[in-house]
Amino acid sequence: MAAPTPTANHAQTAAWDGAEGAYWAANHDIFEAVLERYQPAFDRAAAIRPQHRVLDIGCGTGASTRAAATIAHRGHATGVDLSSRMIDVARGLAAREGLRNISFERADAQLHPFEPGHDVVISQTGAMFFDDPEAAFANLARSLRPAGRMILLTWQSADQQEWLDAFTLALTGRTPPQPPAGAPGPFSLSDPARVTALLERASFTAVELTAVRETTTYGRTVEQAHTFLRGLLGWMLADQEPARRAASLDALRATLATHATADGVRFESAAWLITATRS
Repeated sequence: MAAPTPTANHAQTAAWDGAEGAYWAANHDIFEAVLERYQPAFDRAAAIRPQHRVLDIGCGTGASTRAAATIAHRGHATGVDLSSRMIDVARGLAAREGLRNISFERADAQLHPFEPGHDVVISQTGAMFFDDPEAAFANLARSLRPAGRMILLTWQSADQQEWLDAFTLALTGRTPPQPPAGAPGPFSLSDPARVTALLERASFTAVELTAVRETTTYGRTVEQAHTFLRGLLGWMLADQEPARRAASLDALRATLATHATADGVRFESAAWLITATRS
């Protein structure tokens, strides 16, 4: 029997290889659609070539890995994630698309001994959950060839996200609190100065952050979005009495209805496209 894959971040491992990862795997089509409007800008920044070897960090169910493999058709794309269930879904989706130059592995990017010599490391909202980003980015630098490139998509600060304000206000009646600076989570890489310092200490140069704004999609219809978010954010309702909980869910449905379009239920968002080169 193979030895278990070592992990460093036990809290994130418990979440992503547990109930949270299972929910993402079960709702992969909606989760993958959330970021789909960022994909063109991300592809341009990544500048993947047909012969490239690409490493995708926090790949989830593999949308960005599949996109990379399609471009790098003479090379190879490897996706890694902490979630066993999401990796299983990613393998199935890649097989369904007939992609042969692609592989997936459950691994902790902070310490996994990646094969060196990759041309490009990519991550779409997957690099913000390291509990030791110094070690993680140093490890990713070692996975790259000299002058290899890293491209990250990370969220800008919480106060720039319409979706976060709207969902939290509807379900709790309050605006969301500011997350602790630098703590593992969606906004840990939102400060450009911190990001630049982290990457430069990890042997990256030419670090650039480009602001991008797109709408994010949470379902094709109001009812689909409501069901999806009720499952995803149900923890916000845990302490509410039944009548209050029902009112909160009604408020969420009303909020979603005001953002329904012919292309799905959409909210404004703001992200950073981060590019860096291994020295």
